[in-house]
Amino acid sequence: MISFPPAGTEAEFDALTRQDLLPAVTSLIGSLGLGEVVPFTEGSLPVYAVGDDLVLKLFPPVHLDELPTERTMLEVLHGKLPIPTPAVHGVGERDGWGYVLMERLRGETLKDAWPKLSAEDRNRLAPELGEALAALHSLRNPRLDVLDPPDWATFVAEQRANVVEHHRRTGLDESWIARIPAFLDSVDLGSPPVVPLHTEFMRDHLMVTHDGERPRLTGLFDFEPAMRGAAEYDFVAVGLFVSGGDKDFLRRLLAGYGSEPDEEFSRRCLAYAFLHVYSNFTWYLKVLPAPEEATPDALARAWW
Repeated sequence: MISFPPAGTEAEFDALTRQDLLPAVTSLIGSLGLGEVVPFTEGSLPVYAVGDDLVLKLFPPVHLDELPTERTMLEVLHGKLPIPTPAVHGVGERDGWGYVLMERLRGETLKDAWPKLSAEDRNRLAPELGEALAALHSLRNPRLDVLDPPDWATFVAEQRANVVEHHRRTGLDESWIARIPAFLDSVDLGSPPVVPLHTEFMRDHLMVTHDGERPRLTGLFDFEPAMRGAAEYDFVAVGLFVSGGDKDFLRRLLAGYGSEPDEEFSRRCLAYAFLHVYSNFTWYLKVLPAPEEATPDALARAWW
């Protein structure tokens, strides 16, 4: 039996490739009585196709605490959304590494399909995406109470306290950094109800197939960053990585969600984008439509 290598630190994990892990993965899969293993190239954690029907997702020791979130979300969500989520086929641990063996979703990622879709096809998908996100946010299950953060208001306050330092670490221009605190002070985030959040609802984590003459959503995956919090926190990724500044598409998606955007919605979404755990405006400003002027309010209008 081939052991997994040490990965108790980010440096140790970052030094490993999926090919490095393949002998240990093949040994693990063989012990489970399963067949051929092929690594996927995308994803922050190592993921492998197992035959035609299964996927193995690995959690190195440094990220082992994320496995319960993935497992809980998959088990609670399966069969509850209007689009499929993977069924769990097995969960375990070996050499300090955790794994989840799950159903393989059909089709290709929406990210890969997007350039091939017509404007009409994209617009057809928009309300279906909104309906799926609304269904996720409407779920109530006591098992989801274990998701972080324990208190949403405290989480937001901590993100707010560290927001300047966070964006300075990402290399954001100081002229933008100087505008963030005053903008956040001007946005009332209120005391919204706490709902289950995907936090990375984006084209990369959605699956689609062509069913006859139109595309069909066939899956949502990647739940280890899931949280509990304000629903609008999920619209950060929607605006940045699904609609990508296309306001008409976003309006259609929100109609499917059961909501209609206004200026304050846009400003709250931008506020949560500044406060988001994975926020990187240095990157966003390079890949998304430029605002009419270099101000937060102009950004809110451009992207949400």
